[in-house]
Amino acid sequence: MNPLLLTLVIGFAGTLGTLVRFALDGYFASNHPHHRHWPWATFWVNAVGSLLIGLAFGWAHSGHLSSGWQLVISTGLAGGLTTFSSWTTATVRLISEKRVVGAVLNVGANLLVGITAAGVGILLGELL
Repeated sequence: MNPLLLTLVIGFAGTLGTLVRFALDGYFASNHPHHRHWPWATFWVNAVGSLLIGLAFGWAHSGHLSSGWQLVISTGLAGGLTTFSSWTTATVRLISEKRVVGAVLNVGANLLVGITAAGVGILLGELL
């Protein structure tokens, strides 16, 4: 894929990932308006994004995906979908609400699930 086309496709995929994240944030906000904040949307988009990046890496490593398409999935789609800044801000918000156990659980769960999802994605990508 030529560099200009690759850049445009990565940008489109990033936009798609961002819109999915926005929709998921809206879904959780509208279905849990009276509950104390818990960053479920951020948790799920980061888990799915880690899985997607793992899959793309596994597919590329096994020769089933070109490096260009790996960038589209990893940098574009998963990059637009996932959000480190929202995760860290949600953690700080939990601490500011004196929900330190929740903040620690948020950090631990995101790291554990993210690393596991990436590993599973790599394994699946290499097998498929």
